[in-house]
Amino acid sequence: MPVHLNVPSAQSLHPVRGLRIGVTEAGVRKANRKDLVVFELAPGSQVAGVFTLNRFCAAPVQICREHLAQAGGVRGIVINTGNANAGTGADGLARARQTCDALAQQLGVTPAQILPFSTGVIMETLPVDRIVAGLPAAVAGLADNRWLEAAQGIMTTDTLPKAASRRVRIGGADVHVTGIAKGAGMIRPNMATMLGFVGTDAHLAPGLAQALVREAADASFNRITIDGDTSTNDSFVLMATGQAGHARIDSLDSPEGQALRDAVIAVSQELAQAIVRDGEGATKFITIQVDGGRTTAECKQVAYAIAHSPLVKTAFFASDPNLGRILAAVGYAGIDDLDQTLIDLHLDDVLVASRGGRHAAYREEDGQRVMKQAEITVRVTLHRGAASALVWTCDLSHDYVSINADYRS
Repeated sequence: MPVHLNVPSAQSLHPVRGLRIGVTEAGVRKANRKDLVVFELAPGSQVAGVFTLNRFCAAPVQICREHLAQAGGVRGIVINTGNANAGTGADGLARARQTCDALAQQLGVTPAQILPFSTGVIMETLPVDRIVAGLPAAVAGLADNRWLEAAQGIMTTDTLPKAASRRVRIGGADVHVTGIAKGAGMIRPNMATMLGFVGTDAHLAPGLAQALVREAADASFNRITIDGDTSTNDSFVLMATGQAGHARIDSLDSPEGQALRDAVIAVSQELAQAIVRDGEGATKFITIQVDGGRTTAECKQVAYAIAHSPLVKTAFFASDPNLGRILAAVGYAGIDDLDQTLIDLHLDDVLVASRGGRHAAYREEDGQRVMKQAEITVRVTLHRGAASALVWTCDLSHDYVSINADYRS
């Protein structure tokens, strides 16, 4: 069961002016389920994205990078679940292009103005004929209030749809920020979640969308891990339609830019945390805070060493305060001049280790009390400097193995 994760109501997800959504059942992999989503964007919209660093990236990722590098502007997005179109070579690229061609014809734009996205099973042929056949229904149903249906339409092993929304006043106008994401396993993105889409009707100067999407990814999707695997299809996209009616934001450091940044990051963090809360087989939501490092990079290095350790994750699943596993992960994180005699370790309010050794007042029952909670904070202090980093992860349960063993069945 997801850890403290609730499905938002459709009414709580603010429409984004200049953005319409269509959702349909195309039978990509399974019948009778939403599996094809279309976004239509107003002319002049800015679209920016960050993508997987996996060198074996999927065909749609390659085409998205190509189309975003062109000057025509993005007018449509098509997303299918059930098939990742990864590991499919030249044929996969041709099929992704065919999808772009078909949606471009439906929307009356050029194929280079379409971004394709796929998620699902790797190394299987994309059933492009089913996608093309489903597009007219998706386009016919375009509306501005279908965010929750879109979140359902991009799910794979997710147990719940993931969506979030904020409203902020900028320049006397209401600006909306709404997003959806999917992901529950194969999560340790080097940039983003498996798939994430955030839309806003804010009016941005050229180039600001790319800066904002990268900053938002670094503050959210780059801070999560479930199993340490980076997907072939990871993509995080920001769409800014410019339809809110306020004066253009020319700098993210202006008061208006900061207000928008805060809203976009808040939505992105809520989506990223939802992925961890819905991690395959997860029973615990774990925040790992590393303080006192010389650089943020080394703090993240330590945090991810803890978060990726199967021994740490299984101990949390069992509520077993075998906390030497955490110290061991800190030690092998790769900081060559780390002084173990300076390290402190807390579980929530419980001081477990002080200056590299078991704290004199620590009792195992206190550690177990914390580990039985559904939400836990691990705090490591390195006492090397003033830098910090935060990572969100989950435990590793029997169900994770079962879900992934049965994934294609």
